[in-house]
Amino acid sequence: MTMPRYEYGDEVRLIRNVRNDGTYPGMDTGALLMRRGAVGCVYDVGTYLQDQLIYRVHFLTEGRTLGCREEELIPASEPWTPNRFEFRDRVISTRSLAIRGEVVVECGQEGEIMKVIRDLPDGIQYHVHFGDGVLLQVPEQSLEMAENQAHKEEMDD
Repeated sequence: MTMPRYEYGDEVRLIRNVRNDGTYPGMDTGALLMRRGAVGCVYDVGTYLQDQLIYRVHFLTEGRTLGCREEELIPASEPWTPNRFEFRDRVISTRSLAIRGEVVVECGQEGEIMKVIRDLPDGIQYHVHFGDGVLLQVPEQSLEMAENQAHKEEMDD
């Protein structure tokens, strides 16, 4: 087994969304526990199945403690660009989108985020399904939250 990268007291950032695998009490399996980008403090390091390091990280702002794998974390001091949308969010296109000059998505057309792509030199982009089999890779600045999604989030707050 390798030595832990993070120690007690280190501030770390979550780089993946964490969902309940059934071990977090009081929430449904599959429920989103913590969004990528959240910063927390390591307060314990342990192992799972004797070969996987698990960091117990307390996310003060969210008031939640989670077990995180090393590959899910980076130092909080590393550069980070937050993404506006997540998997399954409903969005609308803020401009018409075309392939080889043919418009395939009209401005204002609603779609659903299928994947977040964070490691591109031009910034964050998304695979968006716009219906009728149209799946496009779209830059973040060409999307906004769909009205019904924005209203739902306001009601959840």
